[in-house]
Amino acid sequence: MGSKTYKERSELVKNQAAKKLLQLMDDKQTNLALANDETNLEKFLELADKIGPEIAILKTHIDAVEDFMPDVTKQLTSLAKQHNFMIFEDRKFADIGNTVKLQYAKGIYKIIEWADFTNAHIVPGPGIIEGLKDVADEQSEPRGLILLAQMSSKGNLATEEYAKQAVTLAEQYFDFVIGFIGNGGQVEELKKLTSNLNSQFIVLTPGVKLGGGGDALKQQYTTPADVISAGSDVIIVGRGIYGADDPLASAQEHRRQAWEAYQIRLGM
Repeated sequence: MGSKTYKERSELVKNQAAKKLLQLMDDKQTNLALANDETNLEKFLELADKIGPEIAILKTHIDAVEDFMPDVTKQLTSLAKQHNFMIFEDRKFADIGNTVKLQYAKGIYKIIEWADFTNAHIVPGPGIIEGLKDVADEQSEPRGLILLAQMSSKGNLATEEYAKQAVTLAEQYFDFVIGFIGNGGQVEELKKLTSNLNSQFIVLTPGVKLGGGGDALKQQYTTPADVISAGSDVIIVGRGIYGADDPLASAQEHRRQAWEAYQIRLGM
């Protein structure tokens, strides 16, 4: 994967949402995703607007936004179009196929209507992918699923065997599964598991922060350069940006370091 650019890989993937993302990253020259964890509605939209020009993806937890109203997602999609980024609702589905179909399409959030990507645990087995895919196939706009292969919290139960199963399922549904959530310290191991379809899958890594470190709830952070050098494609940054004294400057620095690491990985 290190020998292929995002643009080159965009010509190889089958999923149209993944193709759009890889092309966007190449055109915009950013492999940064913002984890927008603001719960205040006004701050949530302000952050998306301010950091939008720097990112390829805005990752949301829409059910944590207070005073949510349906118009919020319309505002989000408008900002995504204005600033040229895609939206990833970090829903982490983890139920049987029929239930996730309802959760994806119905209720007050109607995730399928506005999120380019969502994600899922593989604990329920292939039925969860098939259920979500059934909903996505009915949409006019392309949608993609990200599988949680690894996690960045200390003591998590996403073992190597779990990651192998995630890869196996991704290969079976590669027209819908666009890639994985991979832990910064274990991305190289994940990449080895995906060698047969190396260019098909996009790896996104949370727990990224300038200088690395950890927090009181056992989250472990890795630097942008380390993550991209290890083979990840997208760094996901939350508190390192919105918790900074100057969020925009922090986003720009995360973006710079991650993009430079990508260029070094390519030998540019």
